[in-house]
Amino acid sequence: MKQLKIAVDSAVLAGVAADANSYNYGATAGKISAGYDLGASGAPVQITKTNVTDYIDDCGTVLGENDVPEEGSWMVLPEWMGGMIRKSDVKDASMTGDSKSVLRTNVIGNLGRFTLYTSNQLPTVAAATDASGFKCYYVLFGNMDAITFAAQLTKTESLRSTESFDTIIRGLMVYGFKVVKGQSLGYMYVRK
Repeated sequence: MKQLKIAVDSAVLAGVAADANSYNYGATAGKISAGYDLGASGAPVQITKTNVTDYIDDCGTVLGENDVPEEGSWMVLPEWMGGMIRKSDVKDASMTGDSKSVLRTNVIGNLGRFTLYTSNQLPTVAAATDASGFKCYYVLFGNMDAITFAAQLTKTESLRSTESFDTIIRGLMVYGFKVVKGQSLGYMYVRK
């Protein structure tokens, strides 16, 4: 099941960035101000523990300038960026109003307008490929209205396991996804 989740996550996360609204990414992001540098090929944004929360907030502002509602907003971060958040000032629970520190729970939760998730399946660009010479990551953000997804098990069957006396179930899952509201989708192009 875990391998299936990884395969589906990889396909979806790699397949949606190209359909993000042009105001929601790049060195001049922001529909009204064009004043937010969210990174671009050859010039990724360097994320540190001191600036990580600022860049997350900038992404929220970019969506706000594009009239995207706050409710249902999400962001998918690479695991190392989640670590940067845990090392930032957000580790102090009194700053976020949470009852426990992210260091104690390892749950990042909400920051700004976003519910934060971490994944190793985000699209990357190899250091040798990007003009900056750094390995770069697409940090996706948006609203629940941005992407539609459907999955179905179309065929299942039970079999006897060849490795034990168990019965196993195998099935064929089909799925699809589509960006239906690009205005509600964006990304940061970042590096360590």
